[in-house]
Amino acid sequence: MLTSISCREETTDSVGCSVQKHHRIMLGLRSVAARSSSRILTTRCLAAMSTSTSNPSSPIVELRQYQLHPAAAATYTKNTIQSSDLRKNLPLAFFGFPETGYIALNTAVHLYHYPEGTRQRKDERAALAKKDEWKQYLGGVKECMMQQKSEIFVEAGLVQDFEQVTGLEYWIKNDGSINSGGESIVELRKYQLKLGYDTVPNFLKLYAQALPSKLNAIGTHPTTQLVTILVSDVGSLNTVYEVWKHGGESSCGMEAMEQSRQASRGTKEWRTGIAEIAQLATSFDTTILKPAAFSPLQ
Repeated sequence: MLTSISCREETTDSVGCSVQKHHRIMLGLRSVAARSSSRILTTRCLAAMSTSTSNPSSPIVELRQYQLHPAAAATYTKNTIQSSDLRKNLPLAFFGFPETGYIALNTAVHLYHYPEGTRQRKDERAALAKKDEWKQYLGGVKECMMQQKSEIFVEAGLVQDFEQVTGLEYWIKNDGSINSGGESIVELRKYQLKLGYDTVPNFLKLYAQALPSKLNAIGTHPTTQLVTILVSDVGSLNTVYEVWKHGGESSCGMEAMEQSRQASRGTKEWRTGIAEIAQLATSFDTTILKPAAFSPLQ
């Protein structure tokens, strides 16, 4: 990823003290900014809690999951790779398959970011459905699928409030210009929260306050980056997803993820925040996804 990441200098003596002091100051400033932005997040999330009042032109994210017949997964994958340019008539941000975790194996997982909302989604999907090449592709893969699922999310306000969090649109705009190599992974972290209108805003407030300590934890692998935070709008409500990227051309994604996890566990602010967040959740699941070669997010 080309976005900025805080430096983790390895220095000694007086220079090391100066860097550590600067690091503490920056954390303090970002923590203050996070507390301020959390009030904005609360308002944004309350507006996103009800699908009946959603603005048709407000940005949305669609998460689609296609569970495949194990015996037909290779056929689906081959045809999908060959037709990947057609799929990019839609604002595709990610396409991949789980390696391990709560999402079943042989499931195609894809994310689309529609900056102009539900109307854009309707119009662009309708236009694609009319293309003969797309009809031919669907005819070749329809029998490969056992089940299809679609859910609508909105990106949390902190995606704009933290410069280290790129959001999904960044990857669509930079499709083809960023090559992370074959070792990268995408980590999908799912929080299922308790019922209630205040639960998601409270979650995001706590998360925004604790996030700077995790993003800047000393020892975090340099390839680890938070891509986005998604809040459910249509589907299983009071669901929040974190989307993380780990690894790259010369570093193993799983090893990078584990190194970064260990680093964040050493920060008091993050541990405190997660302890409070845990009181709002009913379950927590993770899935490791391997990006397809044509996926913008790698």
